[in-house]
Amino acid sequence: MPYKRHILIADDQPAILLVLEEMLEERFEVHAFADGRGLLDYVKAGGRADLVLTDVMMPEVDGFEVCRQLKADADTRDIPILFLSSLESDTDEAYGLSLGAEDFIHKPFSPPVVLARVRNHLALADASRQLQRRNEELEELVAERTREVVRRGQQLINAQDAIITALCTLAEVRDNETGNHILRTQAYVGVLARALQGHPDFAPFLDDEAIALITKSAALHDVGKVAIPDAVLLKPGRLDAEERLIIQSHCAYGRDAIAKAIAGATADNRSYLDYALEIAYSHHERWDGEGYPQGLRGTEIPLSARLMAVADVYDALISRRVYKPAFPHVKVVGIIAAERGRQFDPDMVDAFMRIADQFEQIALRHQDSGFSR
Repeated sequence: MPYKRHILIADDQPAILLVLEEMLEERFEVHAFADGRGLLDYVKAGGRADLVLTDVMMPEVDGFEVCRQLKADADTRDIPILFLSSLESDTDEAYGLSLGAEDFIHKPFSPPVVLARVRNHLALADASRQLQRRNEELEELVAERTREVVRRGQQLINAQDAIITALCTLAEVRDNETGNHILRTQAYVGVLARALQGHPDFAPFLDDEAIALITKSAALHDVGKVAIPDAVLLKPGRLDAEERLIIQSHCAYGRDAIAKAIAGATADNRSYLDYALEIAYSHHERWDGEGYPQGLRGTEIPLSARLMAVADVYDALISRRVYKPAFPHVKVVGIIAAERGRQFDPDMVDAFMRIADQFEQIALRHQDSGFSR
């Protein structure tokens, strides 16, 4: 039988425990506790825990203390913790998140929302663990090949390719209509970066090694989509305001997963992962400051993310989606040109205009059925 995830719930209100148990027990192994002390005792005794849902205000040991103790222990710090609370203060929420909690759900809650958040955070935790495992495998591979006097640099490249393949597969499984989007956007980023190598503002940052790393990292730009609910990610139509906020959260989810990998990576692997983090978190920022998630403006946006923004938008426009047809290449070039100094770095748009035919050739070489000339 498939392994059922273990969900721990702590709340001093029996009615809430009953609602949560009935909602979750069909999909998960649920362990309910009337206070934080019982939950902590269960975990310290070796009880399984894949995710914790805890009230904040409880007698003796409150939810904040539950979070503090679990996050302080190396054996339990990676367990996702979601607060359930009637507290409305932004200060309380900020404090809870500062302790390391992954989310804050306000009471009265909607059961479908709680279920979606549980599934999302389990998926994100899976992605983080897989990324960490891949980095551990990378270190083992480097050590082994070094003893065999095999070129160390080639080993890193091969291992990095394995990480990219594994993580991008996770994203593609969730968003299966993108087809060759990853291959195309990597290639766009590479040719655009090379077109900027001779520019005095970019030359110091775009040597051949940097371009190779940024090109590889581009594949991870949407890895955070593994944490977005299917109902939003695959919705056939325009998103409403709340759904847009949910889809925008994929930037932070991607950043968090890659940040955890960086924390356990070797020094040789960090530059690659640093580019991946920049791209995942900032590729939806705009030159004019109207983007998300931080509203960065101009050169505040990392160079790698500015490259990715042009590549990602070009590919989105030439590709068919459930909510739009594929636009012809000529029309897409005009749209990007019109966004010079607004959505995109002006110098990058200028470079794009010079090599737009290369973008079209890449799109044709890796085209989906929805591509339009």
